[in-house]
Parts: sequence; C-alpha cells; structure tokens
Amino acid sequence: MRILITGGKGQLGTALPAALTGHEVTAVDVDELDITSRDAVFAAVSTIRPDLLIHCAAYTNVDGCARDPALAYRVNGLGTQNVALACQQFGAEMVHISTNEVFSGQEPGGYEEWMARSPVNVYGRSKAAAEVHVQNFLNRYYIVRTAWLYAPGGRNFIHAILNRARETGQVRVVTDEIGNPTYVNDLAEAIARLIETHQYGIYHFVNSGACSRWQFANEILRLTGLTDVVNIPILSREFIRPSTPPPFGVLHNIAGAALGITLRPWPEALADYMSRDA
Repeated sequence: MRILITGGKGQLGTALPAALTGHEVTAVDVDELDITSRDAVFAAVSTIRPDLLIHCAAYTNVDGCARDPALAYRVNGLGTQNVALACQQFGAEMVHISTNEVFSGQEPGGYEEWMARSPVNVYGRSKAAAEVHVQNFLNRYYIVRTAWLYAPGGRNFIHAILNRARETGQVRVVTDEIGNPTYVNDLAEAIARLIETHQYGIYHFVNSGACSRWQFANEILRLTGLTDVVNIPILSREFIRPSTPPPFGVLHNIAGAALGITLRPWPEALADYMSRDA
C-alpha cells in the first residue's frame, strides 16, 4: 500500500514508518506541506497518489490553542477539511488522529467510541470540528482518538517531570485530571494493524488502564530511581493555565478490542519506554 503521512516529524509521524514495514511510506511535515493551503494539499495528494493518508499534522499546543482560537481552527479544523477533501478527490482512505479532548471529561464511566462529542476547550473544539469534516466527506475513514501521548526525544509530560525533578528536587502535579498515558510505539503498531482490516470507523487506542497525572508522575519517578523527589499533590484550580483539560478524559477501547487490537497496560508500556529512552 502507498501511504502518505502528514505531521511526519511529530511524535506519531516519526514512529509510524517503523510500524508500517512492507508499505511504501512517504512522510511530510509543515516545512514540506502546509495543510492550511487547499492547493498545496491537493497538489501533494495528486502527486503521491496514496492509497491511504494518515493525518497526524495538528496544532497540539493546547494552551496555544486557547490563546489563538482562530489558528487552532485554521490548522486543526480547516486543515483537516483540506486533507479529507483531497482524499475524497483522489480516492484515498484516511486515518485521522484525534484526541480524548473532544469530550468534556464529565462522564464518570469514561468514554466509548460512539459517545457524543462534548469539548470544553478550544483545542477540543477544533479537533471535534476536524472529526466532523472527515465524517462529512468520506466513507472510508478511521478516526483514531488517543490521549497523553509520549515518545522518545520530544517534549512531553515525562520529560517535563524529570527536568523539574532533577532541577529542583520536587514537583507539583494535579490529582484531579485522569487519563490514559499512551506510548507512541504501541499506538503506531495498533494503527498498522487497524489499516489491514478495512473496518472503518472510530477507535480509541490508548494503553489500557487509567491514572491521574500525579500517579503518572509517581511512576515516572519510581522507574528512574528518583524516589527522594517530593511529588506534591495539587488540584487543577491551583495550576493556572489558559486551557482547561477534561478532568476525567478516560477512553475505552471497545471497537478495536472487537477486532483483536488492544494495547498493553500503561505501567508496562511506561516501563518499556523508560528502559529505552529515559
């Protein structure tokens, strides 16, 4: 299969080629393809003629989205509309990478794939708009929602915790934001398996189990031997930021599990990551 990846230098875009062995993969990033330009997107897709396009490109700075809603929608909403229309025009399947932040985080049981979107912040609204565009224009699509993604070499929660711990000897982490930490390699492998099924629809691919940010930080510190670092539990209202994350944004993998696609428990995945990259 000929596959085009947008956002090729991001966390997932970097991990996907290794999981897609046996396919002809082309990955592009913002310096090669501006997804907010319809002409540029159509030119790229018409040249490469992919059988499948995996759309990872997005503006994922959640606080940046809150500060500049127009930019968030231009990249995440209209950019995805351009990609979906190009897939429609040239007959490509599409994988759209989405987020748990399309939900409010107020559902005490967490979220299954078919539950109604209910975003509470600008980032979530822009990604919800992207999902709507994909569903409006395409029949052959996969929407893959994930959460709390981490990868080698990039800026993520793990690096932030370790940097602060080593610099100051203590961290302050919220206890009332709950989610699914997800290792990018596991997500990439799940997507590689999914596209072989041609079972289109919405999927929640996260490492199984859930925890608070505070619990996640505790496990990071334990695995790196930084058990003397003080991890001070705080509430979200004590951590002032432009955006408000969903407090209980836990995703459940029902649709993928029905196909036999599951991701290992998050502590196991984190330990694997830390043994390789921390």
